[in-house]
Amino acid sequence: MSSRRLELAVRSSLACLAVSLLSASPGFAQTAPTPTQDPVTAAPTADDAAPPTDSRSDEEIIVTGSRIARPELSSPTPVISYSAATLEQSGRTNITDFLTQNPALLGSSTSAQQSGSTSGFGQTGVNLLNLRNLGTARTLVLVDGRRHVAGLPGSASVDINTIPQDLIDRIDVTTGGASAVYGADGVSGVVNFVLKRNFEGLSLRSQTGISESGDAGNRYFSATAGKNFAGDRGNIALSYEFRDDDRVSSFNRARTGDPLQAYGLVRDPTDIPDQPGGFDRVLTNNLRYADSSRDGAVDLDLDELPDFTGSGKVYDRGRLLPGSGGLTQGGDSTPTAGYQGDLQPKNRIHNFNLLSSFQVAPALRLFAQGKYTNTKSFSVAQPSFDFFTYLAPDNAFLNDRFGVDASANGAYISRDNFDLGVRGESTKRETYRSVIGADGKINDHATYELTYVYGRTDSQFISSNYRIADRYYAALDAVRAPNGQIVCRSSLDPTANIDPNNYDQPASTFTPGANGGCQPLNLLGENVTSAASLAFINADLLNRYRVQQHVLTGSLSGDFGQFFELPGGPISFAIGGEYRKEISRFISDPLQVQGALLDLAQIDSERGSFDVKEAFGELRVPLLKDLPFADTLELNAALRLSDYSTVGKTTTWQLSGIWAPVRDIRFRGGYSQAVRAPNITELFSPTNGTFSFIDDPCDPENLPEGTQYRVANCQAALTAAGLSPAQIAAFNPVNDPTATVSLPGRAGGNRNLNEEVAKTWTAGVVFQPRFVPGLMVTADWYNIKLTNAINTPTAQQLVDLCVDQPSLTNVYCANVTRSGTTGYVSNYLVGPQNVAAFRTQGLDVQANYRFDAGSVGIFNLRLVGNYLDRLDFVPTPGADRENDLLNSAYPAPKYSGTFDLTWTSGPITLNYGLAYLSKVRRYSEDQIRANPDISDPKYFFYREKWEHDLQASIEATEDFSFYFGVNNFTGKEGDVASVSTPYGFVGRYFYAGARIRMPKF
Repeated sequence: MSSRRLELAVRSSLACLAVSLLSASPGFAQTAPTPTQDPVTAAPTADDAAPPTDSRSDEEIIVTGSRIARPELSSPTPVISYSAATLEQSGRTNITDFLTQNPALLGSSTSAQQSGSTSGFGQTGVNLLNLRNLGTARTLVLVDGRRHVAGLPGSASVDINTIPQDLIDRIDVTTGGASAVYGADGVSGVVNFVLKRNFEGLSLRSQTGISESGDAGNRYFSATAGKNFAGDRGNIALSYEFRDDDRVSSFNRARTGDPLQAYGLVRDPTDIPDQPGGFDRVLTNNLRYADSSRDGAVDLDLDELPDFTGSGKVYDRGRLLPGSGGLTQGGDSTPTAGYQGDLQPKNRIHNFNLLSSFQVAPALRLFAQGKYTNTKSFSVAQPSFDFFTYLAPDNAFLNDRFGVDASANGAYISRDNFDLGVRGESTKRETYRSVIGADGKINDHATYELTYVYGRTDSQFISSNYRIADRYYAALDAVRAPNGQIVCRSSLDPTANIDPNNYDQPASTFTPGANGGCQPLNLLGENVTSAASLAFINADLLNRYRVQQHVLTGSLSGDFGQFFELPGGPISFAIGGEYRKEISRFISDPLQVQGALLDLAQIDSERGSFDVKEAFGELRVPLLKDLPFADTLELNAALRLSDYSTVGKTTTWQLSGIWAPVRDIRFRGGYSQAVRAPNITELFSPTNGTFSFIDDPCDPENLPEGTQYRVANCQAALTAAGLSPAQIAAFNPVNDPTATVSLPGRAGGNRNLNEEVAKTWTAGVVFQPRFVPGLMVTADWYNIKLTNAINTPTAQQLVDLCVDQPSLTNVYCANVTRSGTTGYVSNYLVGPQNVAAFRTQGLDVQANYRFDAGSVGIFNLRLVGNYLDRLDFVPTPGADRENDLLNSAYPAPKYSGTFDLTWTSGPITLNYGLAYLSKVRRYSEDQIRANPDISDPKYFFYREKWEHDLQASIEATEDFSFYFGVNNFTGKEGDVASVSTPYGFVGRYFYAGARIRMPKF
């Protein structure tokens, strides 16, 4: 959200605070002031100069969404823009955290989403933008209108951590139809980071912050120095930026780490079978994973019910909660609280940038940019676990704990292995980017530009504490040697089966025998395992990837004014060509390639590349100007022809127009076709093994929560698997621990994919009345329809979609296998297919009003709002439309927006900011329709979000200022049974910072 400065304090206290801040941070900084921006393309903030009474601008610039220079107010494309001052005044040093408060970017992936068990493999700490909830792969991120190398292998998604905040002049967000101007990947729109040019002087900024809970600390420092030379024909600027975010463990917060304060909505065991008038799911605390414990849940009589803990205590199962996916309340089982790992990763980012230009002559300006970003992230996820792992009757640790007689048949042990080393991920990413180019003025009616962009992301990430299967089972099979010592059975008998659980693979990572190095492993109790055993069974996996991008672009733009003019002026044009090559290589750890890990399926290395040759053109046709009922009448068109080495030829186009009957009001609209070609991973990913938790949609508890087809399809699927009517009647995987563990499957790419196609139209109005100087209001309706969409479902979505279609003859069921014995899902293949369709539409509204109240001060009010009318997903052609409006997973609220009120008087500035989201669903429409008493109705929706921010700052001198603020000052937290919906986990957050800005140095 755009929370801005709130300035209070006095000069003497500023000096003291500044000294203390300097002791914690390397220095101070201040963002350079930004020029006045047209509110249509860059809404003015309190720091911007007041707009003139006649707010039309005749200066021609390149606006986002076009390559044709034009007056700012004549852009036909609706753009929401944020200035550098607005970003700084938000108090957020993570750009994505700031942008996710824009209604169009609510679904973006912040650091909090890429931590703990929610982080993707190799993605810890990555920040990705997601426009209109259509996916990060469909959001095109640009820097100065040019492409940027991806942050993840096989994708086009840019890690926003690599964008230098202190160099940003403004951020433009535009919806849909961008492929005709910029190429593929912009089917949902573009986010363009426009950097400062010709920076001169010295800018220093330092900020530090911490949450009310004493965690989530942040330290930020930036320094930018620039200088003109050669009679101001040349400029060079250097920038360094540092950001350090503290890791936050879920155990640190009571609502996530304390079993007594962490609540969930789970099945009420007193309401089984479903009783009229009772709520199926009730708010419950002290939830635990049934029949598994941190020190071991030991089943000595092999009836699949624990008898003792690993420490020897009689096992307390707690209160059983059938129908809740294997949960209990209380007892000795492992608490769910804290289990999934961190709430925020550790991030440390160094960002270096060089910008330079030299005007050789009016016809030739040379420019170059260079960037190096070093990002290190670390996060802890969940532990490994054992579920009904068998210990042999002569297991020495088993005999010592319970006696030979008690363990005569061996034992099953279920355990959450916090003491074996919780799994985590440590990543290092290095991003290199260079831009070299030349531009110039051919004559008064034509200019050219030629650029080459090279980008590279190198990463290595270590996935720690993964168990090596053959070593683990060999260490677990511990017996007493003739000399009385406890050793691995394989050390005494190299030919023995190393796994009593019928692990039939021969040892591949060590050589059984006396010198094999096997160290016996004790799981009976917590923290009883030796360091030597852990070193033998665990591995830290090293994975590496490199992503490269080459982009060569040449363009010619201008107008035909030297030949002729229309009544509205000369026709403007832009033509050009572009060559782009994307290369990605992922090198998997040898143990992963070998498939030697117990907790991670086989992962082969991946490599792929493609290139595309493109020609593009744009026209701006000003038909009329300065006439009655036609102050402006203009048409625009854009066309791009592409030839991919993967999908072949594609065509994208855009038509738009502007009509201003009078100077105060303008109507604008556009229609376009955009495409997205499949990325490298979607095409070339090898088929690998994978593991997933799957809640079977055919379980009796889940049958009512699907579409109208689910019941009949599940009956047919179980029958086709070979189950008898009696077996189908008894089918209940939710309460079978063997069915609720992580299930193995496969995942891979699809070389037969085609491009996606999106049709987008927008229609809007811009109102800037001359009789209310400083007021600007815009309203734009957007409609995006994406067909032939590439859909890569998760394993859970795959099995759900299989039975929720009109019949079982669909692409999802073709990739799901059920056991002929139990009917449980036994195998699955997750992969992309051109089968889906998405549609979204809504209304974007902006309002900005700035006025000078004389001695009272200057006020600026800004509103950015959205009404979401529709968000649909059709999983396969002919399937029923799934309404994702109000879905909390995106999130997709019906109403969302931000509001800012800024007051400036002399050196003092105060800002109040508000971020609002209307309620979103906790349960889907299908769930509530099929089961109206699923819970108390007050839990059907997550409550609305009203997050308030405050900031104060004071300009102590012309060059020095200090600011401080609090975000979420009312300290709101997530709703009941929720960590981060509708509010993030952080809560109330305090920060302070200082800025120095010297125009010359």
